[in-house]
Amino acid sequence: MSDVCAPFRGKKITLMGLGLLGRGVGDTEFLSTCGAEVLVTDKKTAEELSDSMARLKTYPNITYHLGGHDEKDFTKCDMVIKAAGVPLDSPYIAASRNAGVEVAMSTALFAKYASGAGAVIVGVTGTRGKSTVAHMIHHTLLHAGKRAHLGGNIRSASTLAMLPDVQQGDMCVLELDSWQLQGFGELHISPHVAVLTTFMPDHLNYYSGDMSAYFADKAHVFLYQEPDNILVLGEQATGAVEQYGYKKKINSRTVVAGAKNLPKQWKLKVPGEHNRYNAGLAVAAADALGIDTETMCEALASFEGVEGRLQFVRELNLPGRQAGGIKIYNDNNATTPEATIAALKALDEGKKGIILILGGADKGLDLSQLVSEIKKSCKKVVLLSGTGTEALRKEFPDASVHESLEEAVHDAVKIASEGDVLLFSPAFASFGMFKNEYDRNDQYIEIVKRL
Repeated sequence: MSDVCAPFRGKKITLMGLGLLGRGVGDTEFLSTCGAEVLVTDKKTAEELSDSMARLKTYPNITYHLGGHDEKDFTKCDMVIKAAGVPLDSPYIAASRNAGVEVAMSTALFAKYASGAGAVIVGVTGTRGKSTVAHMIHHTLLHAGKRAHLGGNIRSASTLAMLPDVQQGDMCVLELDSWQLQGFGELHISPHVAVLTTFMPDHLNYYSGDMSAYFADKAHVFLYQEPDNILVLGEQATGAVEQYGYKKKINSRTVVAGAKNLPKQWKLKVPGEHNRYNAGLAVAAADALGIDTETMCEALASFEGVEGRLQFVRELNLPGRQAGGIKIYNDNNATTPEATIAALKALDEGKKGIILILGGADKGLDLSQLVSEIKKSCKKVVLLSGTGTEALRKEFPDASVHESLEEAVHDAVKIASEGDVLLFSPAFASFGMFKNEYDRNDQYIEIVKRL
């Protein structure tokens, strides 16, 4: 892009939510480099944010108001950039709007300016499958020799900071959660190619149990599309589009897709029928982007999956037992019952040889189908303590409960026999025991490597 800093240079910008994941840090670095006067405000304290702040200490044009928010920071500025997960009824955001201050989100700003520079925006959302589908599409585009960027809900990466690398004709694949899509709604924009993978109950604590409010945020992925844009609609999500009254609000060309879009003879490295469904959506999106069938087949055959999503970590030999060992999988990003159910179905194959580690913070989701699948697929259950775990203790009274992930892993290994599978698929959020889900992921990988 020519002058990526023009929209921000000389502006007073309040960034709401620095966080610990790196995205807020990257946004702040970019805005500071552009010459904006940045005020960072976060409910966390300076001590809690010390790692993030250390990366920003060389920038003189950053001010911090931490440990809480002050309304004047949201009304005496040119723009507020809010982080994902800010409450829908935030009084500070309401104050900004009442004062006529522009409120935006960084990923949506990237999409706006990258699109203006002539890039094609591909947005992928859904309750389940969005990460895998986004990575599949990006992998396919790179395999086809295209200039492609991957952003959105990507660990440690500021999407806004990718703007200087974007050129006309590039393809920008964005994994978008419901919170990031609020930003698209605020700007009245949608991706040129949108993918809605699935829609299931999730984040009910954030949306106060209102599934229609949850879908309303998801719908921004297609709501502002033009007639020549394309919506790849996952078969599972079609019912939600009708149920919540959005069928007549779709202006773009719609392609309903799923596992049927993936030829049966195509082989994947990632296991499970849910991944054939995901690959079918990626095929439909790649077709919309002009990728030929042979290239798609080759790309998907070489796709090795995404960290934390039914990721094979290692095979562990069992000393003192028969030759052989146990296969260990990391499904850390399974934060809903449906995600863990999919993992169990993909790995069990009717053997009932899974030792499952799960548990965490309650999100108000129905656990009945998960309990049923665990009883069909699992040899043993090992639980991590948490508010959501209590309901499972009633169903599995002989399950051990642990205050640390390391204890849980070592207990699971003791239980395992040759040929078993050790699966970490939490089915819950990570609040309390870990800094965030990425911290949980890293701890698990490190523990397994040390075994």
